[in-house]
Amino acid sequence: MTERQEQAVPDAVMTRIGQVVMLCHAGDREEARHRYLALWAEIGEDGDPLHRCTLAHYMADAQDDPCDELAWDLRALTAAEELTDDRLIRHEGALAVRALYPSLHLNLAADYVRLGRTDAARSHLRRARRASAELGEDSYSDGVRAAISRLELRLGEGGGGSDGWGPPRQRP
Repeated sequence: MTERQEQAVPDAVMTRIGQVVMLCHAGDREEARHRYLALWAEIGEDGDPLHRCTLAHYMADAQDDPCDELAWDLRALTAAEELTDDRLIRHEGALAVRALYPSLHLNLAADYVRLGRTDAARSHLRRARRASAELGEDSYSDGVRAAISRLELRLGEGGGGSDGWGPPRQRP
């Protein structure tokens, strides 16, 4: 663990993304979008995959149009596919690449639901469920699992899956 902490270095771009996230959460979505776009132009289409994945993930949340949100979530997934665990180790608070996929696929499933594309939504929801096996035992992971279960119920997928962590079932 100490060796990992020694390898992690502050990342100015991630810090700047975090600052824009706070701006967006404070309610200034328009200004957040402008700042995200400026950062995206700085990072570039071929920039660091961790930066692109993180920025696209948050930029999607700042969109008003579901088609735009889908486009940004797809960019986040594409960038995540280029990531390696070694790259994440160099970032403070890094998690394994595989721990990103449940949230990324869940976001895509939700995008497709909003666009009325239920087959695509179900496909990404199944991927989110499978990938969730890589999540830890913490509040973030619990939140992702709960969101997967809620969307499964909404889509009539039954929720809970065979691993037993879905919402409790009512007894007859």
